[in-house]
Amino acid sequence: MRDDEILDWTRTERLGLADFLDGLDDDQWRAPSLCAGWSVHDLAAHLTLSTRTTLGLVIKEAIRARGSFDRMELVISRERAARFDRHELVAQLRETAGSPRRAPGAGPLDPLVDALVHGQDLARALGMERPMPPAPAVAALEHVRTSGFYGGRRRFRGTRLVATDVDWSAGAGPEEIRGPVADLLLVATGRTAGLAALSGPGTRRLVLA
Repeated sequence: MRDDEILDWTRTERLGLADFLDGLDDDQWRAPSLCAGWSVHDLAAHLTLSTRTTLGLVIKEAIRARGSFDRMELVISRERAARFDRHELVAQLRETAGSPRRAPGAGPLDPLVDALVHGQDLARALGMERPMPPAPAVAALEHVRTSGFYGGRRRFRGTRLVATDVDWSAGAGPEEIRGPVADLLLVATGRTAGLAALSGPGTRRLVLA
């Protein structure tokens, strides 16, 4: 697939997220997301950082977070959430929805993964549905399942993945894991929220920590 096609998918997903967030009320913005310790407001702020993070900021904040990537991301996002209200963050997300800028070290598919997965982190935490578009979801899953960064390669070792809602499968392991592509992607990125929709003997091999 071409980079411009991936960017178009990412732009569409970001604009959809902006619309989704714009439809939430103040209580929903204060509610917890599926990311432990992150509110909806925190996560919305994080989504605006994908096109705004510089190498200098990463180095500075990594030192401040004593090398913890997760702590660094949370601190940066919370500080941004404190600076901007929900209307400002939605406007920022729309403003740079089609920007090709990426965080240092990120590849073309990483912003798409970020938008798709965090869209579920938001919607499912609020008891709402946010369908994933099939082609972008499959591309994101293909990327994540072999990634050392996301942990997908380790989680799915020895298994074969089979999507039940699209024509897709991957992996040559002896044990099968079946489920909707969105839930496979969530589990690939370490989220327990996708487990309930999965089946097959390979599920017992999954390590989400």
